[in-house]
Amino acid sequence: MLSEVDRIARVIVKHPRDAFGGPGAIEAEWRDLGFTAPPDLARAIEEYDDFLTLIGQSGAEILSLPKGESVGLDSLYTRDASIVSERGLILCAMGKLLRAGEPAAQAAAFKTWGIPVAGRIEPPGTLEGGDVVWLDGRTIAVGRGYRTNDEGIRQLRALLGDSIDELIVVPLPHWRGPGDVFHLMSIISPVADDLAVVYSPLMPVPFRERLTERGVQLVDVPEEEFDSMGANVLAIAPRHAVMVAGNPRTRARLEASGVRVDEYAGGEISLKGGGGPTCLTRPIARVPS
Repeated sequence: MLSEVDRIARVIVKHPRDAFGGPGAIEAEWRDLGFTAPPDLARAIEEYDDFLTLIGQSGAEILSLPKGESVGLDSLYTRDASIVSERGLILCAMGKLLRAGEPAAQAAAFKTWGIPVAGRIEPPGTLEGGDVVWLDGRTIAVGRGYRTNDEGIRQLRALLGDSIDELIVVPLPHWRGPGDVFHLMSIISPVADDLAVVYSPLMPVPFRERLTERGVQLVDVPEEEFDSMGANVLAIAPRHAVMVAGNPRTRARLEASGVRVDEYAGGEISLKGGGGPTCLTRPIARVPS
């Protein structure tokens, strides 16, 4: 059964020492990739090691992607290049052209690890994993924005076939434009079957209403904590979440809803590149707790 909130049993990551390469690669790439500043590699490694310790609390098997010649700093954010399905992993086609090599790099690792691939999104379709949220094992929501287009969604629907009952297309706002990092998961993070963190000002009303109709309690992120990734929260098990430090109001609201919250310092690995804990991980197996 597919889930965004069951206990993570197996997860794909990429360590910054492999994604960032070294100071030369960082200096050559960070501006073009839209990082707000060049990451400090030593600090990024420290932050990431602490982050992995938190992820390991679920007992997950952690698979780490190797270095790759066709990928850059953004390959740190492993969620975006693939999608989980009952039929195997689906390789994405990146809406951000500078990330185009990431799905193939992941596919090579999947082959080494014996992980089945169910298919891939082909151009002119684009689709990124950050735009895909499983609401339950047979219902999937997909953000239609600058990173994921109509053709990508059509291909995804065809690949999923009768393994789903419904694919909900969620129109995303222009917000800060096509150069910004904005996915569906920028505004929603499920933390239990009946609980999700959301940033309501950017949520389409029909989608917000669908969530409440499904009995999902919404934990609203305050405006001042949106840019610091208060809405990007990873469930490593039901009501056990990991988030970037520096969002005290969101954390307090989660804890008031019965969620255990663990924090990591994400100044180098999250805030500069626009990728929180959901972006840093590609869970490929979750099991009921």
